[in-house]
Order: sequence, then C-alpha cells, then structure tokens
Amino acid sequence: MKAKNCLIFGGSGHIGSNLIRKLTKNNLRVTVVTRNIHQKGLKIKTQANAGFIDIVESTIYDEKKIEKLFSKADYCINLVGILYESKKGNSFKNIHTIFPTLLAKLCKKYNIKHFVHLSALGINNATDSLYAISKLDGEKNILNIFPKTTILRPSVVFSNSDNFSTQFMTLLNRLPIFPLYYSGNTKFMPIHCSDLTSIILNVIQNETKSQIIECVGPEVLSFKEILEILLNLIEKKRFLIPLPLFAANLTAKFFQLFPNPLLTQDQLRLLKYDNITSGKYKTNSEIGLPSKLFFKNEVKKYSYMWKEGGQFSTEKYNEKS
Repeated sequence: MKAKNCLIFGGSGHIGSNLIRKLTKNNLRVTVVTRNIHQKGLKIKTQANAGFIDIVESTIYDEKKIEKLFSKADYCINLVGILYESKKGNSFKNIHTIFPTLLAKLCKKYNIKHFVHLSALGINNATDSLYAISKLDGEKNILNIFPKTTILRPSVVFSNSDNFSTQFMTLLNRLPIFPLYYSGNTKFMPIHCSDLTSIILNVIQNETKSQIIECVGPEVLSFKEILEILLNLIEKKRFLIPLPLFAANLTAKFFQLFPNPLLTQDQLRLLKYDNITSGKYKTNSEIGLPSKLFFKNEVKKYSYMWKEGGQFSTEKYNEKS
C-alpha cells in the first residue's frame, strides 16, 4: 500500500523533529517546508529514512510554491508559531492568523483528508494579549473554512531541546536572584514533546473528529514549583523574589528591545492566566491518550549539563568515584 503523505509546516523545531520520526516509523511519508534548507536541511534529513522524507525550501509568504505541495498531500500539519513579534513580517497576525487561514483554504481546495493545527492552551481568557487574540482569530478562520480540522491546544511543551526548561536552567545557573512574576502562582500542566507528538500521530491515523483538544501533562505545577524543581535538579540555591507588577513591566519593556527577548510585555500579560484545562473542550485523556511523562522525571535526564561538572555529574560517574 502506498504510504500517505503528510505536509508539515514548522518541522525543524523540537516538536517537528520528534513528530517526523514518529510519522515515518508508522509508514507515513513527510514533506517538510523550511525557510532555510541549508541551515535546517541536514538536521531534518536525519529524522527519517531516505524515501520517507522530502524537504522543500519556502517562506510562508510564497503562496504559489506552497500551493503546489498540496496536490500530493493527504494530510497537512501546521506547527508554525512565534512567542514574540519581530521585523520582516513576523507579526502575530501574519503567523497565527493569516498563514493558518491560507492553509485552511488550500486544504479545502485540494480536499485534504485532515488538517492538524497547533494552537495554545489558555488563550480564551487572555483577551489583553496580542498573542492570544491572533491564535483565537486563526482558529476561528480555520474552522469556518475547513471543518475537517483538529486544533490542538497544548500547555507548555518541554523536551531536551526546548526553549522552556533549558532556558530557565541556564538563567537559574547564572543568576543569584530570580524574579517571580505574579508571585509564581500561575499554573501550568507541562506536556512532554513525545506525549504531544503521540497525540498528533493518533489524530492523523484515526482522523479524529474532535475540533479542539486541550493537550496537557499528568500534573499541575505552579510557576514557582517549576523553578524549584529545576533548582533541585541542577543542585543550585537561588532567591526567588516576587516582583511587583510595575517593576515586571519595566523589565519586560527593556528585554523586548533585544532580538531574542527573555520576556516581553505581551508574555507578561499571558502569565496572568493559568495554563490549565478549561473544562470546555475534550482533553487528550478524554480521547484515550493520557500523558505519561512527568516534568521532573524527564528533565532530570538532561539537567546534568547545568550542574557543576556537566556530564561528569551524572549518577553513572558518581557511582565510580
């Protein structure tokens, strides 16, 4: 039987890399669209056996080139997203609203079997966040145009190559004092990248009809608890200091002047809202795919690089000393 073809946008990140491996292991061919094939191509090629992966270089603004790819696709998966706006057209509206709307139109035109779109958890309540508004507008447009869509709303996604746990461990390793925004009370349900990609694979294989699924990990952790877990894993002691909102706004305003900001004012607004299940939509557990991987257990596997001694701080070396 001829392998089905998945057209993937945003396949070079930590979610995309894990997903490509799972799809191809399950006899699904993938076509990955990337902005810079010379920079990302080599890494993407290593995620699957030859014959199961094609890499196409294109920006998300090249509509003619993107449309040609749909004629050979059975499924479309959109993982493209940004956490902050930058120049050259990388605005929340362009990335989270206009581009997904274009994909939905092409899915309808070429009668794609299923469209899986990665959104974000907790965006319904964050009405003062441009990030959240753009995500919601994108979801609304997609579902109006192409009902054969499954929108996945994950909580924060972590893995050994994320920009969440690894970035916080870097900061906690270097800073003697770390600020607690909103007293560190914001709640999260971190989901491991492998659990999330298993959900995407299942949605594709079974052509799941649930239009919005909230994807969460097996536990609820506050922002402060997450930092305390990371500090424990890297064996550091730091002062976690609640930061007044006016001071937090000043720091965010300063940080967002940099090309890769640690925090923006929009992200600070998002932190006001809990990143947990809403009760309004089905969760991954309710469709028979509960998350299995716990935050502390998984981060422990790669946290050694932020300890004194790096790789030589692991248990296998300590046992021989």
